[in-house]
Amino acid sequence: MLIQVKPKPFVKWAGGKRQIINILVENMPKRYNTYIEPFIGGGALLFEILPEKAIINDINKELINTYLVIKNNVNQLIESLKKHKNEEEYYYKIRNLDPNTLSPIERASRFIYLNKTCFNGLYRENSQGQFNVPYGNYKNPKIVDEENLKAVSEYLNSAEVEIYNTDYKEICKLAREGDFIYFDPPYHPITKTSSFTKYNKYDFTEKDQIELFQVFKELDNRGCYVMLSNSNTEFIKQLYRGYNIIEIEASRFINCKGTKRGKAKIEVLIKNY
Repeated sequence: MLIQVKPKPFVKWAGGKRQIINILVENMPKRYNTYIEPFIGGGALLFEILPEKAIINDINKELINTYLVIKNNVNQLIESLKKHKNEEEYYYKIRNLDPNTLSPIERASRFIYLNKTCFNGLYRENSQGQFNVPYGNYKNPKIVDEENLKAVSEYLNSAEVEIYNTDYKEICKLAREGDFIYFDPPYHPITKTSSFTKYNKYDFTEKDQIELFQVFKELDNRGCYVMLSNSNTEFIKQLYRGYNIIEIEASRFINCKGTKRGKAKIEVLIKNY
């Protein structure tokens, strides 16, 4: 598989992995069959390693629609993105559109536009599933990254990549012995005031974390390679005790002020190998 330009994530995503990408790559198994990522988000690891066979999934239908449009209609998407304006009144007009009334290309265009121009590039939904982040007021956001969108499209078409929009547990049923599954779920909150378990209308509770652990264990029993990122909390470390737990230093929070980001060992990487 020959890719002319290496792709990178086309949206900014809460909990994106670009800052710790080298650590993730170092900790991957050396050989595996299919790469499976049930919480794909921005896809930092996918675009770093460019597996020839992959299954990717996310519960966010706007995100997955955008992956599919980039794969199948990238030129029309680029033309649509060129029509957008970085103006506050226009931003709220686009934000207020019901994506269900738009074509797949228009939906993807809206999704990328809002991500590039909203405050801090944060994707967040209210309880009705409506995008509710305010305007970012940035001077010159890169709404149309034509080269990267074409690079992403080229990879998705040249590799064998299956793209799904369903519950992560359904995707894990597709895993076979020798496959590599990387989990990057909503994190367990480090403090009671942490808000990064809920960026969309679906909350990810401690009960969900326990369910995810059961899936992790089942995949382990099935002979899969499994790696998971999460918060460095006692709850998570107790849950996965017996597995290989590595504490890693990372700046976790999306924050517009770099001084507030800070670095600490607030993440763990958990492996069954």
